[in-house]
Amino acid sequence: MSSAATSVRRSLSARASYWLYLIPLTAGFIVVVAAPFAMNVYTSLFHWKGGQAPMRWAGFENYTNLFGDRTFWLSFQNSLAMIVAITVIPTVIGILLAALLFDYLGRRFGDRAVAVLRATYYVPQILPIAVAGFIWAWILDTQKGSINLGLKSLGIERVPDWLGNPDIAIYAVMLMLVWLQIGYPVVIFMSALQRVDPELYEAAELDGAGWWRRFQAITIPQIRPEIFVVVLTATIAALKVFAPILILTGGGPEMSTTVPSYYAYRNFFELSRVGYGSAIATVMSVVIFIVAILMLVWQHRDTQKEGA
Repeated sequence: MSSAATSVRRSLSARASYWLYLIPLTAGFIVVVAAPFAMNVYTSLFHWKGGQAPMRWAGFENYTNLFGDRTFWLSFQNSLAMIVAITVIPTVIGILLAALLFDYLGRRFGDRAVAVLRATYYVPQILPIAVAGFIWAWILDTQKGSINLGLKSLGIERVPDWLGNPDIAIYAVMLMLVWLQIGYPVVIFMSALQRVDPELYEAAELDGAGWWRRFQAITIPQIRPEIFVVVLTATIAALKVFAPILILTGGGPEMSTTVPSYYAYRNFFELSRVGYGSAIATVMSVVIFIVAILMLVWQHRDTQKEGA
């Protein structure tokens, strides 16, 4: 056998071995994602109360009812508020805090002080969501909550009912979510800044650039890939948020804090409208998929522009 034929066989054998590594991933994707999603789509085409109840064919009736459902559109609107609370605000604050810790406090107080502060910001992320929910239920309590007690100490007698007023309950939930989320971008951006050459900051400082100018010209461009990662993962998390709503408000008052995942849960388990709940879950899965694809395409084009 010629050396060329041997080389080709080895190349084909190497490629085949690479495909073997994809088998566990493919199997996991089918079992965890594809099969449940297909079952969910199938269920959404029926009227079904769950359990041993008969399944009656509905076709696309659940979807047509869904798009005319005022509560669904309200829940979708609340998802936009979740994106602001989980993605926009924590990412902006996280970038500023990471840059401040790395480029300012780190130089003056050392790495140990920065590590302590970084860990402090991250503590809410490692708390069980039930614990965080009960903590904030106490903080926002109308009578004995720390916020309202502080307002009363300032002479304000008519304190807000944070979780009982439909006009402000969503903002109370957003406040909790900002607190929960802020440690995630701080840790990611601090890790990203570790790979930035310190000489860039030193040279800019010698040229007279202040902290804000260094932040704009060095920090933001250098950690742009990590910004994309944080925005993508946080946006997906915002569209799927469920536990904080369940623990803190139960979707109330007057459905003012209901989000699609909680609305699907309510139809599944409380209203016994399994087909309708499946339709909600299917629509939100498609929305999340489209958002993820659009953001990945945006990142790819941005990367190409930088490389051009």
